[in-house]
Amino acid sequence: MRHRVGGFKLKRDKDQRKMLLRNLVTAVVERDRIVTTITKAKAIQPLVENMVTLAKKDTLASRRQAAAYLLTPDSVKRLFDEVGSKFGQRAGGYTRIVRVGPRKGDGAEMAILEFVGTTLVKRAAERAKRREERLQALREGKESEE
Repeated sequence: MRHRVGGFKLKRDKDQRKMLLRNLVTAVVERDRIVTTITKAKAIQPLVENMVTLAKKDTLASRRQAAAYLLTPDSVKRLFDEVGSKFGQRAGGYTRIVRVGPRKGDGAEMAILEFVGTTLVKRAAERAKRREERLQALREGKESEE
């Protein structure tokens, strides 16, 4: 029986699972959002929340705890400078999981894990502008050949 056996194994041994979770938490802190499977998002959500709680304390001990878990010094700096100050007055619930549907390759259910209050930067207009510039350049190239 599995009474009181919690957590997610993620089909990995202990060391691989620990490193995967550390990588994902570091990525969330650095980028504000990641796209991953629902199971992985549910596994790292409490870890990310704990990192934000450490950042809100902003003591030397909490900085050392975060640095021991996160993989890059830049992520520790960003956690304490930007993320911790952003959620200073919030009592909890710093992240959310948004389901985005199945992955194209294998059909795994995907989700976005993001900090609450982050704005999505829409790059569609930039891409359309670059595409139009490329088409314009191609048209001019064809006209000069004729």
